[in-house]
Amino acid sequence: MAEERPGESGQMSFWDHLEALRQGLFRVIMALVLAFIVLFFFKGFLFDKLILAPTRPDFFFYRIFGMKTGLELVNIELSTQFMVHMRVTFMCAFILCCPYVLFEIWRFIAPALYQNEKRATRRAFLFASFLFYLGIAIGYCIILPLMVNFFDGYKVSEAVVNTISLNSYISTVSSTVLLFGLVFEVPVLVAVLSQLGLLTRETLLSGWKWAVLVIAVLAAIITPADPFSMLIAAIPLALLYGISILVCKKAEPLYEEEEAA
Repeated sequence: MAEERPGESGQMSFWDHLEALRQGLFRVIMALVLAFIVLFFFKGFLFDKLILAPTRPDFFFYRIFGMKTGLELVNIELSTQFMVHMRVTFMCAFILCCPYVLFEIWRFIAPALYQNEKRATRRAFLFASFLFYLGIAIGYCIILPLMVNFFDGYKVSEAVVNTISLNSYISTVSSTVLLFGLVFEVPVLVAVLSQLGLLTRETLLSGWKWAVLVIAVLAAIITPADPFSMLIAAIPLALLYGISILVCKKAEPLYEEEEAA
């Protein structure tokens, strides 16, 4: 007997779906606003303990690898510090609320799924949340310190002194951390393509040489300092490729009768 969808007994109309979408968006906005308000009053913790920590020489990454970095930031515009406070607070609120946003997406599409599809989708959203935070952590703890250490010490001439603005540093932090959070969603995309039959594990395994080349190029772009820094940056990317191979389905075997046919 075919499994019935939960909503088959009472189909939702277009306006019902629109209303459910509106309510979901409203809950997401309210969660973001609430998180923003709470984090706004923790300015000292956000900036002194998190955002500005990689600019100080006592940051744990520099102490572990014996790097010497002391980045001094300046502000040259009147309203920049306030606007930076707003930007950083919103970014942290979004990162904090990301699992809830994914939950609302799952909640919206769940009524149209079978029970087995619900379980698979729930696991996929949990996996996506885990990978997002893993990418955020790697971007903040590894990639960002490498970038700060390299660009702070790089000079085209000794006559030119590096004077880094607060706005420039915050832009680097935001782009690096969020970029790695999104890049680490690649295994989720691979899993979707695998379920659709567009990608197999054998394809990824056979293309490992190209993957190594791409990872080396990306590591060189991220940290064009020295082979050691490139290696540190390449390890998380290689780990990401390995996770993609694990979540990708194997190609279905072809029997001799099918090949003959």
